[in-house]
Amino acid sequence: QVRLLESGGGFVQAGGSLRLSCAASGVIFSINTMGWYRQAPGKQRELVAGISGRGSTNYSDSVKGRFAISRDNAKKTLYLQMNNLKPEDTAVYYCNADGVDGDTWSRFLSWGQGTQVTVSS
Repeated sequence: QVRLLESGGGFVQAGGSLRLSCAASGVIFSINTMGWYRQAPGKQRELVAGISGRGSTNYSDSVKGRFAISRDNAKKTLYLQMNNLKPEDTAVYYCNADGVDGDTWSRFLSWGQGTQVTVSS
């Protein structure tokens, strides 16, 4: 089973920075796209940023210019650098990845457990 494990969440004041990581584990043949989503209390989960296998990125308008998504294919790890954080960024952040499982040779779509990001004013 392909699993994703997030880390790096925490408490920070407005204007501060955090760096989230998402490490993929298991027998993996390949990973295609990866992304970060977030869900705030009382709201639906939304896409924050995505990155293709070759590094093409896209961002939610609310985080453009402040967040940067990247990946290290050798480490099978996804990152989200978050700068100039705002209270409205407070949410549980989830990692997502799709690809091909190295055991079953079938496609997978996995989600991490989520990591809490809290930004105080």
